[in-house]
Amino acid sequence: MNSIQKVFDAFNNLKVCIIGDVMIDAYMWGKVDRISPEAPVPIVHVQEQEMRLGGAANVALNIQALGAKPILCAVIGDDANGFALLKLMAEKSMESTGILKLSNRPTTIKHRIIAGSQHLLRIDEESDKDILNDEKEILTEKIKELAIKCDVIIFEDYDKGVLSEKIISEIIFFANQNNIPTIVDPKKRNFLHYKSATLFKPNLKELREGLKIEIDMNKTQSLIDGIKLLKESLMLKGVLATLSEKGVFIDFENEKHHLPAHIREISDVSGAGDTVVSIAALCLALNLPKSFLAALSNLGGGIVCEYTGVVPILKKRLLDEAIINNLSIHL
Repeated sequence: MNSIQKVFDAFNNLKVCIIGDVMIDAYMWGKVDRISPEAPVPIVHVQEQEMRLGGAANVALNIQALGAKPILCAVIGDDANGFALLKLMAEKSMESTGILKLSNRPTTIKHRIIAGSQHLLRIDEESDKDILNDEKEILTEKIKELAIKCDVIIFEDYDKGVLSEKIISEIIFFANQNNIPTIVDPKKRNFLHYKSATLFKPNLKELREGLKIEIDMNKTQSLIDGIKLLKESLMLKGVLATLSEKGVFIDFENEKHHLPAHIREISDVSGAGDTVVSIAALCLALNLPKSFLAALSNLGGGIVCEYTGVVPILKKRLLDEAIINNLSIHL
């Protein structure tokens, strides 16, 4: 049996704790025949509507699609959208034990209006205020109770107020005490709060804004220096930087690898980061070689960009393409 098959089989035995901001991705697909007489805007005749799990919940979907068990820890509102999110989780046979329902904030929902292949408009309903201190304590204890049974912890930060410096530092300390690796998909607000995490996964924009430095992608050393600064500033074991059409760069312990992007027909980059962090988390949990972790994550992130909307990775397609692209690993 190909060793890559053994890796994909091993994914099935893993449990993953995902902490962060959950949301609903709502879609309206239709067609445009005319411009409104009321304002110079297109009239969309809606033909199809759908609600999907988004944000940290999409990461949970990716983890599940890869065969592992996701344990999602997050907050939702005590509202119709919160009920809808729990219903979507139940339909996917996903546990909701780690979901905290709050009456003082709305469930985040992003409405996308699409005509043909053209994304016309997005409307966000959300609050990005930090959850209250007593809510932080309840959530932190819930996370610890559930994460202790997991093989890896993902911080999926969308700057919507669930993750804070206090929760982050407590859970990373807890994880390190219990030898549970952590991986971070950051946003701007908490960028510098993830000290002592195992693996940090920023994109190029987040890297520049988080460190307030300029990185010249025409100069490899500029990227290397920026990532070195990030590792030293946050005392990280590793950084996996996603660089859009430039691929990915990993600096993890004593290894550095820059892998080019795979040439594809890009339909939608939404959710690609969720797929990358999910694949990287499973490879991290299995302590696989860093070059393989970067290569498989890079491959998966490219695949989901071929689909419209936020969708999880297809495990069989990822496996097939890993074999076609000769992603070998010696176990």
